[in-house]
Amino acid sequence: MSVLEEMRIRSLGVIDDAVVELSPGFTAVTGETGAGKTMVVTSLGLLLGGRADPALVRIGAKAAVVEGRIALRPGSSAVLRAEEAGAELDEGALLVSRTVSAEGRSRAFLGGRSVPVGVLAELADELVAVHGQTDQQGLLRPARQREALDRYAGDAVAGPLAKYAEAYRRLRAVAGELEELTTQARERAQEADLLRFGLDEIAAVEPLPGEDAELAAEAGRLGHAEALASAAAVAHAALAGNPEDPESVDATTLVAGAHRALEAVRSHDPALAALAERIGEVAILLGDVAGELAGYADDLDADPLRLAAVEERRAALTALTRKYGEDIAAVLAWAQEGSARLTELDGDDGRIEELTAERDGLRSELSVLAQELTDARTEAAARFAEAVTAELASLAMPHARVSFAVGQSEDPEGVEVGGRTVAYGPTGADEVELLLAPHPGAPARPIAKGASGGELSRVMLAVEVVFAGTDPVPTYLFDEVDAGVGGKAAVEIGRRLAKLAKSAQVVVVTHLPQVAAFADRQLLVEKTNDGTVTRSGVTVLEGEDRVRELSRMLAGQEDSETARAHAEELLATARADG
Repeated sequence: MSVLEEMRIRSLGVIDDAVVELSPGFTAVTGETGAGKTMVVTSLGLLLGGRADPALVRIGAKAAVVEGRIALRPGSSAVLRAEEAGAELDEGALLVSRTVSAEGRSRAFLGGRSVPVGVLAELADELVAVHGQTDQQGLLRPARQREALDRYAGDAVAGPLAKYAEAYRRLRAVAGELEELTTQARERAQEADLLRFGLDEIAAVEPLPGEDAELAAEAGRLGHAEALASAAAVAHAALAGNPEDPESVDATTLVAGAHRALEAVRSHDPALAALAERIGEVAILLGDVAGELAGYADDLDADPLRLAAVEERRAALTALTRKYGEDIAAVLAWAQEGSARLTELDGDDGRIEELTAERDGLRSELSVLAQELTDARTEAAARFAEAVTAELASLAMPHARVSFAVGQSEDPEGVEVGGRTVAYGPTGADEVELLLAPHPGAPARPIAKGASGGELSRVMLAVEVVFAGTDPVPTYLFDEVDAGVGGKAAVEIGRRLAKLAKSAQVVVVTHLPQVAAFADRQLLVEKTNDGTVTRSGVTVLEGEDRVRELSRMLAGQEDSETARAHAEELLATARADG
């Protein structure tokens, strides 16, 4: 069995530096009011991933530090989780540390490795059950009562609840998408109309890729045909000569003359021969260019009708680029994207039908699963209530009866359960409430309204004892579980805690001697003269010291003979029960 063996607390509240040594079985932590007993609970809460409050740091200290040593059962899930986090075990024990700075920063360490605080919280779920005044108040909430019932029911509820949760999540997603499609139908219809108009306009023009650039070039040629023809003629005459002027000098004739002059002497000098070849190449190039200029002039067509047609086409393309893109390539890209989007929008009606069918199917599935959850909870509620009622009889509430009300609320928009249309949520359709009838003839009322503080403490303890038989954890920590209780009821609580401690480690912070007397081990928390708790301020009480502390708790006087006799009687009763 996993056991919390030791905690060291430094600079936390009134505690300066103290070590709390724990052991298997039942440990009671006692001390005068304000001595720091509750700091034991607070310290353990920090070790278990609780919220770090800088107000806990002792005034004048830089940080509060809590260190704990937990012996783990080999092969347990807690060991595996710790190893996954990189922690190393020390002879089968896990060292846990939590630091809270005065500025509010918090750090956690597990087995010598720095880890997120959430890892400590994960281990806490498997190792320790902490119960204090806030937990009692939590038990008043219906949601917590449903969680308790589901925990007790085990796989009978966990199985259908997992399926229900998945179907519920999917239904929320489907309903959200369906709502978006239906509520935005007008906007989507307007978008589709605009896309159709644009696609029709582009289709009517039928632009071709690169057509705008080609037409721009053609328009430039047609608009300046005369100037182009004149320039080509002048250039051709300069290269090839003017047939109408035999005396004109042209480039082709001059180059040919230069080539002939070099050819005559090229055999005498290789360098000059090379220049002759290059001049020959120039002559060939000049001839080619002159021929192309002549062909260009012949092909150039100054056709006003063609120019008008080109400009008209360009105007049609410009109308498209003003609306749909900076050039025809962008216009064609817009058309492709718009066509895909229009297909999507046109498919909305079909998508709405699909989603509606899926939604209806999921609602039917949820109805079936919700009914399974209701049946499983109703069956478990009867067993749970019977078990808790039996425990209350052992806690000086012999005539009390506990029951669970498992019901639903009508909702026309809900799911069908038991022939009714009821409200539903992420955990099903059931509203669970814990009822208490404290004595015969009293009506069963919600514990939030019908239970006193002492009764609520005992109901909570009874619930935990029942859990210990079905879903146990290694360590239980109770803070003031005996609040509002005294006399015989306190004795019965002590007796029940001692019984729980036979199968688990139980640590109880208490102010009642009737409870402390049943502990296997009693720790006393004392302040020093300066109001702090030091290492010597947490001591294990044995023999006469324990009798004196119980006497103080009974009568406020350690040396009262009557109180001592009563204390010894309580210890004798507890030993006899054990």
